[in-house]
Amino acid sequence: MRRMLAALMIVSAFLSPAYAGPSLKDGAYEIEVRLELPHVIDTSTRKIERLCLGSDQSQTLGLVVLSNNNPLGKCPASNVDSSSDTLSFDVACQGVNAAAGHARYQIMPEDFRGRIEMKMGGKNMTMTEVQVGHRIGPCEVLA
Repeated sequence: MRRMLAALMIVSAFLSPAYAGPSLKDGAYEIEVRLELPHVIDTSTRKIERLCLGSDQSQTLGLVVLSNNNPLGKCPASNVDSSSDTLSFDVACQGVNAAAGHARYQIMPEDFRGRIEMKMGGKNMTMTEVQVGHRIGPCEVLA
């Protein structure tokens, strides 16, 4: 019985389709970052960041919160979920009344679009960081 179960597990491993998470080509990316604040018409908080991203960076492909003076940029990701073209994860800082957020990205081979909904801890303040990025070459162009 054990041999039959082991053989069945081996056969099913070979017959199961391989997992295909989002494929973002490794390299340097230029990312437009802007904040959306509820009830504010124009925040004028746009900036351009350049990062080295890809599968060798982390489960989140190196994607993080990029807005200025935001504690979530240094907090760990959890509950990472990915499919063929989407990536989502939670970001939470440690401590009482800490900041927390949820990120959701649409991933294409050489570009991406993402939204990170954030709640600043201890404050009645929510905002959304919007990111649009495209590959500009190998990571060496950032050096």
